[in-house]
Amino acid sequence: MTGRLPLFTKISYALPAFTLAVIGIPVYVYIPKFYTDTLGVPVAAAGIILLVIRLFDAFTDPLIGVISDRAVTRFGRRRPMILAGAILVSASILFLFNPPELTVPVATAWFALWIFLLFLSWTIVTVPYESLGPELTFDYNERTSLFAMRDGFLLLGIFATAASPALIKNIFSGSIASGGEGEVFFIMSIVYSPLIAASAIWCVIFLKERISEPETTGIFQGFRYVRMNRPFMILLVSYTISAIGNNLPATLILYYVEYVLRSDMADLFLLIYFITGIIFLPLWIKISGKFGKKQAWLTAMAINTGAFSGVFFLGAGDEIMYGVLVFLSGIGFGATLAIPSSIQADVIDYDELMTGERREGQYIGIWSLSKKVAAAAGVGIGLSILGAVGYKPNIEQPESVVLTLRLLYALVPCLCNAAAIVIALSYPITESKHSEIKDAIKRRGTGERVEDPLIPGRYY
Repeated sequence: MTGRLPLFTKISYALPAFTLAVIGIPVYVYIPKFYTDTLGVPVAAAGIILLVIRLFDAFTDPLIGVISDRAVTRFGRRRPMILAGAILVSASILFLFNPPELTVPVATAWFALWIFLLFLSWTIVTVPYESLGPELTFDYNERTSLFAMRDGFLLLGIFATAASPALIKNIFSGSIASGGEGEVFFIMSIVYSPLIAASAIWCVIFLKERISEPETTGIFQGFRYVRMNRPFMILLVSYTISAIGNNLPATLILYYVEYVLRSDMADLFLLIYFITGIIFLPLWIKISGKFGKKQAWLTAMAINTGAFSGVFFLGAGDEIMYGVLVFLSGIGFGATLAIPSSIQADVIDYDELMTGERREGQYIGIWSLSKKVAAAAGVGIGLSILGAVGYKPNIEQPESVVLTLRLLYALVPCLCNAAAIVIALSYPITESKHSEIKDAIKRRGTGERVEDPLIPGRYY
């Protein structure tokens, strides 16, 4: 629990992240455009549906987290929920990716139903899955390595799903008609649905949970402890603001590349971004170990923001410059995923010092909520504003739409990241402080009265 983890353990934990990445680009980027431009679902309606569904997670994410903390089964607190949620995700993908021929109103309802069930089942699997990670090791730097492995697999999964449409079209070029997005999604669904279930089964079989007493703190008292956890609140606010900005480009890249750059190379640019993130991730692990997690995270955000700010000034034909800026901003991408997850595990330890209990589920539920609210803002607000300013699919867009795309895709995300950096400067847990927190937890467990390492004069 305090030393290095075997490579097999890290890989077993990381596998579901690879397969669950299909919920990323295909669902956030390709599926909305498929339903709006091919099936005729109004773009504003799609944005509102996604916004409402993801805001519904304001209830489900913390609830699943609390259930996960309080569950009592012979197989552990987390693993039964991971398996059940993965099976439900697999089924939802099959239906969402394969809509029958429908009228526009029915297609809109079909989209709303299955994307709702997909996100609900995704919550059921991801909150316990991510809660399992902080329990696997309490070592400050080994956590960075573990979550870098997990998020590295996530990036590989994103890379695979981003490349899948183009790869499928090339492999099945003789049987897929021009513009045959439906056939592409069908093939993706029959590949990824069983992979998601298989990776969850592997994780459940080969990972053992730490034996821990179920949480007994009252639900509302538990949330009060969360609010008292100043390091977590700093991390949460900073990460959420940054994530809102980062989800806008994820939602709008296909629109930006097609209507601002006048290019058909969006798939290539996505691959450049994710490959860069994967390549530089091991370097960020070393930087984090030498200079600290906070310094590494702030540096990664600054690189990402500084490079991406130039995208605002690009226009039709600027493909090469856009590719260069995408590469530069991708340098810090992997770190902005893995390092906050590692930091989050440390603030959960601080909660254990305050409460005497391990409550990963409640914290991960709130963390997952923040990610989904950020995604909802990116998808819902981005698409809704596009519809409001006059976006119409498959035509040359008016200047108002082009300007809106440039603002939402480049300028707003950079401003969000700048604000997140300022907030994160006050994060207080360093490696030495984390060692003091772990020592205080041990001494408190023996009945000794201990002083809070972060707040002198507060005793437990």
